[in-house]
Amino acid sequence: MPYSPERKRDTRERILESARRLFNKNGFSEVSIDEVMENAGLTRGGFYRHFRDKDELYAEAVRRFLCTDAPKPWQPNPPLPGMPRSQRVVDAYFSRDHFDDRETCCPLIALPSDVMRGSDAVKAAYREVLEKLVEIFLDDLDEPQRRERALALAALCVGGIVTPKCVDDPALADDLRRAAYRQALHIGGWTASISRRQRTMPQGKGRSSTRLAPRRSPREPHRRVGAR
Repeated sequence: MPYSPERKRDTRERILESARRLFNKNGFSEVSIDEVMENAGLTRGGFYRHFRDKDELYAEAVRRFLCTDAPKPWQPNPPLPGMPRSQRVVDAYFSRDHFDDRETCCPLIALPSDVMRGSDAVKAAYREVLEKLVEIFLDDLDEPQRRERALALAALCVGGIVTPKCVDDPALADDLRRAAYRQALHIGGWTASISRRQRTMPQGKGRSSTRLAPRRSPREPHRRVGAR
């Protein structure tokens, strides 16, 4: 008896979520199709009913991050009130929860080295996620240099988490992450979200407290929190 469309869709989602978590955690080359299917509670034979090969699965797992129902426990739920979506994204992106998350973190920071060596299909999926991030910033930014600032914010979000993850000094990692966060706020013309930010961005031991709200330059656009 053939499976219903709903069951096929649910099975595909289970495979994608399993793949997304394993690829994020271990990298593309370290994860086998057998492991993806076993983690999803399925057998290998069912894989090819949904995906042509591992590359296609990888590309779809990257795109999976764009789904609204994909779990992202590091994002505030419900969203913080009175704050533009762009700043909510920046706040969540630079949070300690996101920095520590290996399974459900954004693929833009979990997978870049794999993507550089990947197929055109994988690179296209990565580009789609990156363009979505830039689009979110464009929606909330005003002139001058709106697009350039949106691109800079996306680059800061990715590099501001990838770089700290690559160093063995926790204090330096925290400093790098906080510095990138402050510059992102400055580019966006926002102020720090004090309550969440102070909980999730602890200061390094033996270091003086860092001022989270950036100094404003008269050349930067000023936006009140919540202004659209």
